[in-house]
Amino acid sequence: MFDPEILTLARAVLEACRARNWHIATAESCTGGLVAAALTAIAGSSDVVERGFVTYSNDAKSELLGVPLAAIAAHGAVSAEAAAAMAQGAVARAPVDLAVSVTCIAGPGGATPTKPVGLVHFGLARRDGECRTERGVFSGDRTAIRQAALRRALELLGVEARA
Repeated sequence: MFDPEILTLARAVLEACRARNWHIATAESCTGGLVAAALTAIAGSSDVVERGFVTYSNDAKSELLGVPLAAIAAHGAVSAEAAAAMAQGAVARAPVDLAVSVTCIAGPGGATPTKPVGLVHFGLARRDGECRTERGVFSGDRTAIRQAALRRALELLGVEARA
């Protein structure tokens, strides 16, 4: 299901989290659970992966993660603000040390002049309250954009877990 590079990244995340005795959650929109699926494709991942939230709609982001609908109205569901709120919401609603969020415009539609197809916002939140975001723009079709977002989310988790 996942290419070897993705599985290598997922293993590295799990190993880094195990070394710190950390548990993680994912909060995903456009990736639809791919990050959680890649992590849980590795046998024994249940000692690290606590849960995944797939919050595709704005209502789901609000209801499950506590993302303020006013923030979505002001900045959009694909924004640094939404990504941060998603990751922080996952940490607040799950017994985890680290959460990653992914929200994007995977296409082929949905783009605006300021938000092109391929725009992805990531959020990383830690139990200690630290949160950061990253913006990326990936090229290709819907599948390629989602795969690139999956890869980057795993890279970010790995870097954060080793920091």
